[in-house]
Formats: sequence, C-alpha cells, structure tokens
Amino acid sequence: MKKSTKFGIVAAIAAMVAAPLVPSAATAAPTTAAAAGTAAATKSGPTSIAYVEVNNDQLANVGRYTLSGGANAFDVAIIFAANINWNGSKAVLVNNDKVQATLDNAATQIKPLQAKGIKVSLSVLGNHQGAGIANFPTQAAASDFASQIAATVSKYGLDGVDLDDEYSDYGANGTPQPNQQSIGWLITALRAQMPGKLISFYDIGPASSSLSSSSSTIGSKLDYAWNPYYGTYSAPSIPGLGKDRLSAAAVDIQNTAQSTAVSLASRTKADGYGVFMTYNLPGGDKSAYVSALTQQLYGQAATYR
Repeated sequence: MKKSTKFGIVAAIAAMVAAPLVPSAATAAPTTAAAAGTAAATKSGPTSIAYVEVNNDQLANVGRYTLSGGANAFDVAIIFAANINWNGSKAVLVNNDKVQATLDNAATQIKPLQAKGIKVSLSVLGNHQGAGIANFPTQAAASDFASQIAATVSKYGLDGVDLDDEYSDYGANGTPQPNQQSIGWLITALRAQMPGKLISFYDIGPASSSLSSSSSTIGSKLDYAWNPYYGTYSAPSIPGLGKDRLSAAAVDIQNTAQSTAVSLASRTKADGYGVFMTYNLPGGDKSAYVSALTQQLYGQAATYR
C-alpha cells in the first residue's frame, strides 16, 4: 500500500437473520460479550466501527476500550488496508508487510478481539495500478477476485471484508474505465462465496455511483455502508440498505475535533441510524475522546485497559 493514511477522505458490520443472499453470522450489533468467564454485557445503540491504520498502530487496541457496563466500546474492527494490484492481466489481492504481519499474528491481533465478541474485517482498496472494485470487465473477473478475498478471509479466520473504491487510478497500465456492473458482480460473488460473513462498503468513488442506482437486490447483499468524509454527516443512498445499516457520521479519531465528533454521535442516535463509523484509532489511551462518543451513543463512559 503506497498510502499510510487517508488524507481527508479515507474509510462491517453486523450480520442479519439468516435469509437467502443475506449474511447469517453472529451479530456485530451492540450485544457484545464481556471478558471470558463473566456474564454477557450488553449495550443499546448503534453498531460502532473502528478502522485501524495497521501501518502505524496495533489492531488489538480496539479491544482495550470497555464501557462502564462491561460491553465493548467498539463492535467491528477493520484492518486498513489490503490492496488491489494489477499483475498485467487481472486484479490480485496483495498485503503490504504491516497488513501481512497483522494477519500472521492473528493470535495476538485478531483472535483476542473475536473472543470479546468484536468482529474483524479486512479493508480492500486500490493501489494506483488501474485495478479496483469498479472496473472488473466481466462477471468472471469479479468472481475471481471475490475468490481471492474469500480465501484470505477463510485462511486468517476473519469475519468479513470492507470494500473501498479509492486510489485505483482507473486506466493506468491499460486497465479499463469503471462500468456500472462491476461492483454488483463483486458483491454478488462475495455473498455467494462467503455466506454468513460481513460485507461493508465505504461509500466513495465510481462504485458508489453504481450502487446508488443499483437494484435493492444488490443492496440487500451488503451488511453496512458509511459516509467516507470525516467530520461530516451524510448517509449513503443504496437501494435495499435501510438506515439501521448506515452510518451518516464519519469520524477520524486523530483529526476530527472532539466537539464535532460528539455532535455527530448525538445526531446519529437522534436520527435512528444503526451504525457509527470511526477511523484511525491510535495506540495509547484515547478514552476521553472515545468516552465522549460512547456517552452519546450508549449512555456509558468508556475506559482503556
């Protein structure tokens, strides 16, 4: 990955009741378990998302935030980010050394989160080589890339994938321009190959435009989608995806002013959106910032352990 941080516009995911083409994994909604050996702790409010730039910070930090009632402050942790590269003939899934290290160290970075009830997904986005989620030329090409994602999710015991249409530089290396069918082909193939896994969408790029005019059949195969512009409030519009699975808010924990983030959390709760997306959770104790959010979302303070 050539970019270590998303400057301004960077970056799931709860599963739903089993139904055809819809995930049936254990929910990532706010009914999280406390530490092993204790009674289950619950919270009521939006599903909280935490992207982590693993080039700089440890994914395991997500699990260190706990609400005063014992539930997890965050419900879904997203590894940012694997890449879509171009090998001269097709799109290939590639991990940089930090992403690969996170996957290889699943025993310390992934499984402890999952043991707490936190879902872990892998973000996938372009790498300036012309390949991306919006320009698969055929359904077979999209299915091939979906198979690569599914294999990685299975190999490392992940809970799903997050799709991000950034940094692809469509047209580079003779690659095709985006088309309307590509993202639908990919989502359909992922849902077929990863039943019960989470599929989220970072609502940006040509893939966003395609989904906004897609059929509700495609939208129903997604778990969540969120606003990609930090410090703003604007819900994605994807047919088949209700507000219970959308985040209108977008917060960069290291760059969005706390007062702005609190306002976005308050609006999220008041407007009945079912997801609250945060990005760039750093190492160290940020419990004052996180707690300011969880007080709005769940009526509980957060501590860092």
